[in-house]
Amino acid sequence: MSRPIRTPRNARSRRTRAALLTAARSLLEEHGLEALTMTEVAERVGISRRGAYLHFASRTELMAALFDHVADEEGLHASLERVWAAPDAEAALAEWAAHLARYHPRVLAVDRAIRRVGRRDPDAARHMARAAASQLAHCTRLAEWLARERRLAPPWTPETARDMLMSLISTDMVETLLTERRWAAETFGEGLALLLHRTFVRSPQPAAGQGLVEAHAVGAVGRHLSG
Repeated sequence: MSRPIRTPRNARSRRTRAALLTAARSLLEEHGLEALTMTEVAERVGISRRGAYLHFASRTELMAALFDHVADEEGLHASLERVWAAPDAEAALAEWAAHLARYHPRVLAVDRAIRRVGRRDPDAARHMARAAASQLAHCTRLAEWLARERRLAPPWTPETARDMLMSLISTDMVETLLTERRWAAETFGEGLALLLHRTFVRSPQPAAGQGLVEAHAVGAVGRHLSG
């Protein structure tokens, strides 16, 4: 077996690599991780199995690359930039809720398929561990930012706030509200922002403009629930 191409240098190789990753995502979403084999991916792209191995040495390597491919396709980094560009921790928390509402519905099918077999498939377990480590780092940064600005409400500590924020990145929660209860993504984001603010922010009096933000969020969620 030839050594795989780590960084495609020509346009044709880059297109083939991207097509393999797109095919892998489609198989995952349509049929689950059990269907994701190098043979199936190669056939969907229309190349030989050996040709697929020229780009990815194994299914494990393909899955590792798929993490970054999905993130790039769905704009993960641009979405997160809006969180970290916020002027203060309170605003960042609201942007975090908006980020979850923007990004997570787009990757719900991938996440669901991987989690379904995560305990028995080593490649799925690696993917889940990498995603969890990234999410934990973001939650840690948010909790520590709130604490540093003395805006973290008691009795939360940076550690317990981090853990609770992490627990709210839940596929079950997103799927229940967006798919089963048919919430709009905007309503989900506004409701989550309200929940995070009232749970974690030390703010007896709303900051300038925050009262209007909360009133809008309460009204939007209330209209949805009453409708």
